[in-house]
Amino acid sequence: MDRSTGKYKIVLNSPVVLGFALICTVAMVVSLLTGGRSNALLFSVYRSSLSDPLTYFRFFGHVFGHADWSHLLGNMMLLLITGPMLEEYYKGRRLVAVIAVTAFVTGLVHFIFFPNSMLLGASGVVFAFIILASITGFKNKEIPLTFILVALLYLGQQIYEGIAVADNVSQLTHIIGGVTGAVMGWIYARKG
Repeated sequence: MDRSTGKYKIVLNSPVVLGFALICTVAMVVSLLTGGRSNALLFSVYRSSLSDPLTYFRFFGHVFGHADWSHLLGNMMLLLITGPMLEEYYKGRRLVAVIAVTAFVTGLVHFIFFPNSMLLGASGVVFAFIILASITGFKNKEIPLTFILVALLYLGQQIYEGIAVADNVSQLTHIIGGVTGAVMGWIYARKG
């Protein structure tokens, strides 16, 4: 609320998270306009020639592409719930690093180990945010019980779904995203 006028105003509270969501939305619109060709060209990781410069862009760019509106909205809801709190706590630069490292690691793992499929979407980043949010209370060598519970429930669910559920979801990407969020949270907690 603007104290001088007594009126409420809308503020840009989380520029990194909102910017990320906007890029994902624009990528979705472009994908629809191009019949999915932009996703294949820029916003998916798959086995391609290492001499193609776009291969290296895709290691990061795949987090912006989504298969459809449902996929996009599911990821953006979780991102918009966890992201602003994380951006306030860790600041924008560190959050950009979490996004970039998660994108690169999940993209590289997929490129190496899953040559016959495509990976796209922000779910690895979302799961990095979920785990990172659960460990923001690390201090004085205390481990929050919420972190332990979230990690156990989350990892258990992803392992179960990876074994028992036949779908097009990359549970490994979720696990790698979660582990990346935990590692970066631990690094940030040590640095202060």
